[in-house]
Amino acid sequence: MSVLVLVLAVSAACCLGFGFVLQQNAAQQAPRGDFLSPRLLLDLVKVPSWLGGIALMVAGMALGAAALGQGQLSLVEPLLATNLLFALALSRRRTRQSLGRQGWAGLALLAGGVTAFIVAGEPRGGAAVADPLRLWLIIGAMVGLALLLTMRAKRSRLSSGPVLLALAAGLLYGVQDALTRVSGERFAASGMEGLLTSWQPYAVLLIGVTGLILVQSAFETAPLRKSLPALTAAQPLAGIICGVGFLGDRLHTDTGALAWQAAGLTAVVAGIVALGMHPAMPRGTVITAVVPVPALQGAATR
Repeated sequence: MSVLVLVLAVSAACCLGFGFVLQQNAAQQAPRGDFLSPRLLLDLVKVPSWLGGIALMVAGMALGAAALGQGQLSLVEPLLATNLLFALALSRRRTRQSLGRQGWAGLALLAGGVTAFIVAGEPRGGAAVADPLRLWLIIGAMVGLALLLTMRAKRSRLSSGPVLLALAAGLLYGVQDALTRVSGERFAASGMEGLLTSWQPYAVLLIGVTGLILVQSAFETAPLRKSLPALTAAQPLAGIICGVGFLGDRLHTDTGALAWQAAGLTAVVAGIVALGMHPAMPRGTVITAVVPVPALQGAATR
């Protein structure tokens, strides 16, 4: 594994983790009527702390794109999942909670799972799948599942809704990462003209805005500990499926390697859940009344 890819991916995870904490602190005070509406972004854009979180998120996405330009999606995605460690670090600084057994166990599971998957699978590049049907089947399955989760979340916004929205956003972000890599390859091969005449960069933008609305709606209606683990777990799984499915990423497929890869991914998900449910993670406040925008701005600046 390239040291440059490791540094870029972990730096991206750091920016994403810190950014998610700032976004959720602002989004939980947004008007309830903005749920799953673009109006939510228009209200939040007036909150300085949310803009700071978005700036960190954009920086993380840029660093992640740079990592994808140097390494395989199946390698970068598990490293990006460590963003939860940085979110927990910032939350611990605010709550002054110690890690305890749960925190150390989650840390060990997440770090050990990422290591096991990368060492056993040894992700490496290959020729992208030329069959467009395969590409559209995988993307269609991911987007379709995200749509179903979102529709279900609308009917249970204050119970399982935030988790379902976070899962949906994670699936979309995994697809977005795959298309970001394709866009980078198109730019390297054909320049800006070739990039702008292809559909992938526009899909990246559309998926990014849609995923942002889903994430902020999840942050709006539930504490970070309920939404961020689902988002963090779904994104690498979706990205790995896309990487192997149509980008040509190759993993070892002998029985022992597959067993270790499965165990690694299972440990990653278990670690994410343990860290996400840690007492240091913000519990948030569930607000059932509609909060006017001026109140939202005042709360954010206090």
